[in-house]
Amino acid sequence: MTQEAPPTPPAETGALTLEQLDNEIDKLGAQIRDLKKHGTTKEALAPLVEKLQKLKKNRDELKAAEDAKANVPKFNREALDSLLTRRFFFAQSFKIYGGVAGLYDYGPVGSALLNNFLDIWRKHFVLEEDMLEIECTNITPESVFKTSGHVERFADWMCKDVKTGQPLRQDHVVKQVLKERLDDHEKLLRAGKDAEKEKKRLKLKGSVLSSETKKEYEDLLESLDNYTGQELYQLMLKYEIKSPETGNDLSEPQMFNLMFDTQIGPTGQFKGFLRPETAQGHFLNFNKLLEFNNGRMPFASASVGKSFRNEIAPRAGLMRVREFTMAEIEYYVDPLNKKHVRFSEVANIELPLYSADNQLSGGGILRMTVGEAVGKGIINNETLGYFMARIWLFLLRIGCDKGRVRFRQHMENEMAHYACDCWDAEIENSTGWTECIGCADRSAYDLTAHSKATGEKLVVREPLPEPITRDILVVEIGDKAISSTFKGDTGKVRAWINTLKGTETAWDQDRAAALKKELGTGGGKTDITTVDGFKFTLTDAMLKVVQKSEKISIREFTPNVIEPSFGIGRILTALIEHVYWSRDEQRVVLSFPPVIAPYKCLVLPISNNADFQPHIRKAVTELRKLGLSNRMDDSAPSIGKRYSRNDELGTPFGITIDFETLKDGTVTLRERDSMKQIRGSVSDIVGVIKDVVDEKSTWDEATKRFPSFSTGEE
Repeated sequence: MTQEAPPTPPAETGALTLEQLDNEIDKLGAQIRDLKKHGTTKEALAPLVEKLQKLKKNRDELKAAEDAKANVPKFNREALDSLLTRRFFFAQSFKIYGGVAGLYDYGPVGSALLNNFLDIWRKHFVLEEDMLEIECTNITPESVFKTSGHVERFADWMCKDVKTGQPLRQDHVVKQVLKERLDDHEKLLRAGKDAEKEKKRLKLKGSVLSSETKKEYEDLLESLDNYTGQELYQLMLKYEIKSPETGNDLSEPQMFNLMFDTQIGPTGQFKGFLRPETAQGHFLNFNKLLEFNNGRMPFASASVGKSFRNEIAPRAGLMRVREFTMAEIEYYVDPLNKKHVRFSEVANIELPLYSADNQLSGGGILRMTVGEAVGKGIINNETLGYFMARIWLFLLRIGCDKGRVRFRQHMENEMAHYACDCWDAEIENSTGWTECIGCADRSAYDLTAHSKATGEKLVVREPLPEPITRDILVVEIGDKAISSTFKGDTGKVRAWINTLKGTETAWDQDRAAALKKELGTGGGKTDITTVDGFKFTLTDAMLKVVQKSEKISIREFTPNVIEPSFGIGRILTALIEHVYWSRDEQRVVLSFPPVIAPYKCLVLPISNNADFQPHIRKAVTELRKLGLSNRMDDSAPSIGKRYSRNDELGTPFGITIDFETLKDGTVTLRERDSMKQIRGSVSDIVGVIKDVVDEKSTWDEATKRFPSFSTGEE
């Protein structure tokens, strides 16, 4: 019997700083996890868990007070949405016809941003890892998705407004209502004695919550992904959750399949679907990919393409849409060896991990190196850890705030039955923590399922260092008994028997074992159904399953698959929020890193003087020669206003042609965030931009090489 360690008495928190509170929370969370591993009961842990909750409450209250004291402005999502629409980053499709929810068109700026993202993604993953990029069709036959499980399981829980019939995604309703109640609570607290007036003025539905209720709501928002439809329905009843729009009651939940179905061909008899992910094309082409790779393992395939999901209630711009771009990687690895040859390069990278254990114990984010996480078994294997680290580096490279990115491990009831481990890279934004990248060890599920469904072996065959002897099952066929019994149907029976083969010469061992068991339990008989639906009874006079020994020099195995999957629209939406800030009440900036910025440089003359034109053309030509996207702006507003309207596009640099240019051919280069300027020849300045965009140099290094220049225009 495991002896339970006595809970540590709660320490006095006193006037701890935020950093001290965070440290106390980390220590106590680690203590709870350790006690759980040693068998301490839930009851015995209760005092520690209560203490942890109090520490977190103190930390949140102190953070709110410090933010208020510092007058930290609240993020203005409406202002950002207005900017993105006004400058045509993207817009709702078919707008002049009333629009369709969940469908968006990318404008010039959004398209440039998307293409730059994909260019970096390909360099960071496909080129760096020697991946094999493929492009597969969007339309997929029903049989493929039946095998993969999508027809049966690719669904969300839906409820309906009982009066209007409006369909709503159930978990989103619960999340929206609880978040609104928490937001109303904060607004009313800030109003103090004027709370009732503020409630009427803002037409708030909520009220001031007790500390216990507030904590319940916060914990639920962290764990909603773990709830089934019926569990969510019980929450709706318990917390009296109604339709956010009408206040009407909501129906019991039902499953709704998210795939768009279609008919292939004119007969209407060949059903298909628009793919909800790009992965299946990888698996179906595995043999061709392996052959192209000269049979070498491990290796990866990659693809970028459109996916389609008939979302119940699309929302939050590009966060949840019905047509979107995905980038997926399938890394094929030996199930007996999931080490990665380059793991040492990332082993010391520290990641913010929100493990399944921490989610259960309320332990918060755990920061540790990838090497330590793999060594302790928190991350299942080196290859999975390697790709998590590479994903982390990629997100930082494109400009995500590292303090607002975490890796959340799937809980046991979230994990697919075949998966070894799964982590989501979640990015915090104005809607909360959002899953943007999945990184899963899918074991051999997909390749095995498609192999069984088609009879096509999707395996790797590798020479063994030394031949080995093993026992195998062999099906012996009684041709005379079959032909004399079935006569004209003999061909149908022989065709069914051939489906038991894994290859042209070898029997599938699982199928042979199943047949042997059926003959044994059936008294030497078994009933079969052919692919055409014909039913026959076979006896052990017609076929037997016997065990034999064979010497083999080739090892045959089905690879496991590590799958990083990127939702690009979600990543871009979160990234835009992270780089958005206000210079003052009038001017906003998108501080994209130069490598991903939609346009790399603005070219503008200080006035409309015709003498500037040759110099403008020279600057633009030099930029184009080096593949640097640019925009020229010779419009009437002041140079400061022209700078500002390109700052809000995220353009990192501006080349200005002025009267000094007419004298010596030099131009100024302005950097977006600092507004500092340097001066040099066109070729030198364009060279600086190229080096910074290509991540070979930095702006700080450029300011040390070239003289600074100041102007009163801004």
